[in-house]
Amino acid sequence: MDLTLLESTLRELGEPPYRTQQVWEWTARGASGYDAMTNLPRALREELDVTVPFSTLSVEIERESRDGTVKTLFRTADGHPVEAVLMRYRNGRRTLCLSSQSGCPLTCTFCATGQMAFGRNLTASEILDQALHFRRFEPVDHAVFMGMGEPMLNFDAVLGAARRLPALGITHRRTTISTVGWLPGLKRFVDEVDEPIRLALSLHAADGRLRSQMMPVNDRYPLQDVLAECRRHAATVNRRVYVEYVMLEGVNDAPEKARELAELLGPDDFKVNLIPYNPTGMYDGSSRGRIAAFKFELDRAHVPATVRLTRGRDIEAACGQLATAPKARVPA
Repeated sequence: MDLTLLESTLRELGEPPYRTQQVWEWTARGASGYDAMTNLPRALREELDVTVPFSTLSVEIERESRDGTVKTLFRTADGHPVEAVLMRYRNGRRTLCLSSQSGCPLTCTFCATGQMAFGRNLTASEILDQALHFRRFEPVDHAVFMGMGEPMLNFDAVLGAARRLPALGITHRRTTISTVGWLPGLKRFVDEVDEPIRLALSLHAADGRLRSQMMPVNDRYPLQDVLAECRRHAATVNRRVYVEYVMLEGVNDAPEKARELAELLGPDDFKVNLIPYNPTGMYDGSSRGRIAAFKFELDRAHVPATVRLTRGRDIEAACGQLATAPKARVPA
């Protein structure tokens, strides 16, 4: 829902200011449309149905994995593709993976999104409508901005959406914003975000030369500068920064690479998430044994580390797999 359009429409209709909050509260609780908003006059509901689309996104394809993960391909009003994911866990947790851009301009070699054409930044309402779509399925309680795009390239819209997630049942402490190390946005995050939103760094190599081969952004914003900002954030909020590290066979998964990573990060400011590689065509994923050996080195150096549980791989919904070719709009 375009909340700016909603507010201006209600104002033009001469409605009292509290109407905007009423509509938002219904929407955040999972209402299926304006008809469900029974404390609004019927005539107003009918007018809003015509003038303010209930979602800024249309659903094009929806697929469900064997493990219960749901991936949805949306289209923006101007035809850009966006994918988002609902991950269901046995303990009842429901996590949303949200996109901040249609495509991504940063071309990380292990990520399918970076290989598709970049469209544009999403608005805060378009980001929020991904979450609201799944909220209409069922209650949700966690969100990660790890879908399509680099969130720090779209800082204002991402933060605007994140600040509204508590109304859906997702607290700030259960919200994580990820970055590859886009330094201008990262600095703003450290300086401007007062809420206890988690920070994650997509790192994937401790060696600068190797990281630049995998992630060209490293040439622009060197890792040491990025880590300095992450440490500043950790010191400010007294919480560890998550480090995402995708495990690529023969590339970054040797025990010596783990020792390099441990020396780079140290034991205090970071927690490492080791990510089994989800095939996107360029690399092979590390074996379970290689991942275990890598984790052993981190454990020995007292760097907290876990191995991420892969969800939705069979529907290309897992980490690094979100991608779709742009599709021309069909004239009405």
